Amino acid sequence: MTAVHSISPEALDLLYQATLAVANADTLADVLQQTVDSARQLVDAEYAAIGVAGEDGRFQTFVFSGLSETAAAQISHAPVGLGLLGVVMEGTEPIRLPDIAADGRAVGFPANHPDMDSFLGVPMLLAGKALGNLYLTNKLGADEFSLTDERLMQMLAAHAATALNKMNLLATQAAYGRQLARRNQQLRAMSYATAAIAGELTLDKGLQLIVAAARELIGARYAALGVPGVEGMLASFVHSGMTPDEVAAISHLPQGKGLLGVLAQEKRPIRVTRISDDPRSVGFPANHPPMENFLGVPIVGDGRALGSLYLTDKESGELFSADDQELAAMFAEHAAVVIQNAHLYEQVGRLAVVGERVRIGMDLHDGIIQSIYAVGLNLESIRLGLSTGQVDGVEEMLDQAVEGLNDSIRDIRNFILDLRPHRFSGNLAQGISRLVREFQANTMVSVTMEVEPLALAALPTAVARAIFLTTQEALANIARHARAKKVTISAKKSAKAIEFEVADDGRGFDVATQNQTVGHGLSNMRARAESLHGSFKVNSAPGQGTTVCLTLSY
Repeated sequence: MTAVHSISPEALDLLYQATLAVANADTLADVLQQTVDSARQLVDAEYAAIGVAGEDGRFQTFVFSGLSETAAAQISHAPVGLGLLGVVMEGTEPIRLPDIAADGRAVGFPANHPDMDSFLGVPMLLAGKALGNLYLTNKLGADEFSLTDERLMQMLAAHAATALNKMNLLATQAAYGRQLARRNQQLRAMSYATAAIAGELTLDKGLQLIVAAARELIGARYAALGVPGVEGMLASFVHSGMTPDEVAAISHLPQGKGLLGVLAQEKRPIRVTRISDDPRSVGFPANHPPMENFLGVPIVGDGRALGSLYLTDKESGELFSADDQELAAMFAEHAAVVIQNAHLYEQVGRLAVVGERVRIGMDLHDGIIQSIYAVGLNLESIRLGLSTGQVDGVEEMLDQAVEGLNDSIRDIRNFILDLRPHRFSGNLAQGISRLVREFQANTMVSVTMEVEPLALAALPTAVARAIFLTTQEALANIARHARAKKVTISAKKSAKAIEFEVADDGRGFDVATQNQTVGHGLSNMRARAESLHGSFKVNSAPGQGTTVCLTLSY
């Protein structure tokens, strides 16, 4: 209490004004500058300074008062927190000296530093920890700083420490907010990117989408993705960031060696500060753009290495971070799905081709080949009869042979019709008209259209495409199996749904026992309708024709 009473009312008022200014400062720089300016005024010092400690204990921030910019520029370097300044930060008590140079803890001044004699150093304490120190030199009008000066500086330093801590907290919160906003932006962009990726069935296009999205979201200058072939060399390689001219100039694209080979073997991410310094690197092909930083993540599926995704050189000049690695790993997971789906799609395609060949072979053997063989036997009988002079019934047998050949030609045309699917152009009425014309040309079967005006117009693309494909499969089935003489196509449209039917007067079949996955394509029609939340029905019986009905909402 004695020390407090020894402080004059004028000094206390100045201290109050100084602490108020420090508390109201908007930025860290303002807090520090306001503190040193107020300190000089409070205790009549020629110079004042604050050093804020970094993680290594040295000053990471240093501000001063009383020294001109010209004089400051001539000093070889700013104080870093050694000597007496380091002692102040390591302790909890102030240090007052009449002569700095006479104290054994001093380490001297940098070159071109102004002369300083008396010294007052006060740690800026918060919860017993020094955030830095406030010090003053050269007491004006006296040989040294007083105890009252020391008490005033302790109070000011305490307020400055509180304001400094508040600024640090605000800066941390702001940095976290920016990081969170950036992360949310990345996740939203990732969601859009993966939606586009999921809609792409072609392997190279799907991988290209992944590479482009990864490069953009992580902020890399270059990105690439490689998929190994049978012998370990890259069978598929897509990239983003290089111009066509840069790509054309490269002697050869990467082959899966070096760091890419390590990714495939070890199946764990790799982050490298400088590619050329890593012993696992094998260098770049001739004319390859220079690249320094590296982030690579393996693409793994079912425990197997399916490829690798890697990025080089962040546009910001920073190194790749753990967050970048996590984001790249998410893209690698999507790439694994794309690659596995492509492989599965290829396998299913092969099986479908083999199955279709078997089916066609069986149909040809049981139908067309047998018919042609029967025509051949018939012609052979005619030839033998003519060679022996037996001409009775030859004309009738020739008529049978011609009829058999015509039937075989008709069946072959029906096979051609079934094996030549058409792509949907987008205009449903035109598409169905084209299907009907070709059906009639190949089968000579009459087709009647009972379609309400505008029933096939203004439908969603998915609904129109489903109707087109259902019509195509239904007509192909009729041509190959129904032996029909007449077909009727009808469509009725309401405000919310469309009913579409294809009916024939052919031989029909038993719906309960017919294998619907071979020959008729009925399972495909049903699956297509269900995928659009619609319904598909088949009405048929032996000798009573067949009607397929498709109902779709829109």
